[in-house]
Amino acid sequence: MSYSAMGQLVLVGAGNMGGAMLTGWLKSGVPGSSVTVVDPGPSQTMLAQISEAGARHVKEVPAGLAADILFLAVKPQVMEKVLPPLKALVGPSTVVVSVAAGKTLAFMESHLGAVAMVRAMPNTPAMIGRGVTGAYANAAVTAEQRETVHRLLKVSGPVEWLNSEDAINAVTALSGSGPAYVFYLVECMAEAGRKAGLQADLAMRLARETVAGAGELLHQSPDDAAKLRQNVTSPGGTTAAALSVLMAEEGMQPLFDKAIEAARLRAEELAG
Repeated sequence: MSYSAMGQLVLVGAGNMGGAMLTGWLKSGVPGSSVTVVDPGPSQTMLAQISEAGARHVKEVPAGLAADILFLAVKPQVMEKVLPPLKALVGPSTVVVSVAAGKTLAFMESHLGAVAMVRAMPNTPAMIGRGVTGAYANAAVTAEQRETVHRLLKVSGPVEWLNSEDAINAVTALSGSGPAYVFYLVECMAEAGRKAGLQADLAMRLARETVAGAGELLHQSPDDAAKLRQNVTSPGGTTAAALSVLMAEEGMQPLFDKAIEAARLRAEELAG
């Protein structure tokens, strides 16, 4: 199906995530004439992009508009206020897509009705087209709607479809929050380098580039993470010495087990 056949796309929220998605859509061929952006105060850069693409910007929900795709990219804490006026946009052919963390399909249905809905959890690298998204569709979503939503979500990176909505909480804990774990790894490596005798700024540059480069190698290589680790590790060498600590019984794995479980439980709590 071509983008031109997907109908009217209404994006609610053109901040960091919504703006990144819109940029990706327009670059991938979504016609600006099919897009309406609802946002009370987008950035000047975003306003210019909307205008150049021939899309429509409104500060409030317009009357008389029917959305084929209603894409919600607002912060979870304002969903309660944002959703009620949007019901006017929802009809029998609408599919609603939400990237608001912690807001369940039941919550959205309580405001918008029992319509086709997809709940998605992207992560912040989506803003540079290198994210990954977990998504769950309710039973009302048709195969054609799912394909359309997949195409819209994949402009920011791979999309993984889930078999249950509950799995979103584990996705949130692993990939949704995951970039912060990687950034903290850089901080820890840099601090350890400083303690080993390097200047702090040099240690940070080395740690940052090492993690960025390793991530790019992982992205481009057909090998899995374990194989890439083994490739770096000479028997009895320096990497093996470090890994003997990191892979010990009380090393990184149990820490990550506890960290991701804590995040998953918190995601459950937030979802109510």
